[in-house]
Amino acid sequence: MSASTLERPATATPVVRAGIPTSRLVGVELQKMFDTRSGFWLVTGGGIASLVATIATILFAPHSELGYGAFAGAIGAPLSVILPILGVLGVTSEWSQRTGLSTFTMVPHRARVIGAKAAAVLTVGLGSIALALAIGALGNVVGSTLVGVPIRWDIPVTQVLQIFLADGLGMLMGFTLGVLIRNSPGAIVGYFVYALVLPAILGTLAGVQDWFAHAQGWIDFQYSSTRLYDDGLTVTDWAHLGVSGLIWLVIPLAIGLRLLMRSEVK
Repeated sequence: MSASTLERPATATPVVRAGIPTSRLVGVELQKMFDTRSGFWLVTGGGIASLVATIATILFAPHSELGYGAFAGAIGAPLSVILPILGVLGVTSEWSQRTGLSTFTMVPHRARVIGAKAAAVLTVGLGSIALALAIGALGNVVGSTLVGVPIRWDIPVTQVLQIFLADGLGMLMGFTLGVLIRNSPGAIVGYFVYALVLPAILGTLAGVQDWFAHAQGWIDFQYSSTRLYDDGLTVTDWAHLGVSGLIWLVIPLAIGLRLLMRSEVK
């Protein structure tokens, strides 16, 4: 047997495959948010609702109150409902549409997938808020010109940023409930209980119990976050927001993420 036949073939250089980049994951999650009819019409509905609110403000608001603050307030009402539902659907789609098995098979690192979902939700949500405020600004110029009153920019930039923060926190609350419950109808119902039922109960308690009236800001996150729509927040108001947000947002989200990492995907 010749020496050549005893020689082993050269070992091939292993091919190192790069992982899926985070930017692609975020892009896929953004696409998922518009692929379904519910997601598409929810995002589209935010723009339509902002336009309708702007037109209604021009038609029905007293001329003496016509200003950017009136438009921003009118637009903020529908967005405060739409954006949290957007946050819910952004994370529950893998379970409600039963696509989780394929998603987590292709990308087994669940933390990366959930992070991409959070980034996609924030991108669409903050973009929707910016578009809505831009529609309000246009409505302020057009409406004031049509009715013949001076154009008033009666809210400071800091309050506009607070509106961004308030709507963003509402959206994150929806996202948190989606992580905790992982079921679209259940998480949406849970959000409306948190946003509508719980404030009524806590508000009644604050009305009849003086000790809770003083402590409500530290406990009631919905109460503290709605203060962001007002101007002139104090240091105590920001402290209320931080403590109540820790109780209602940060801790539940941490618990939900831990449960999600261990949950069985079918």
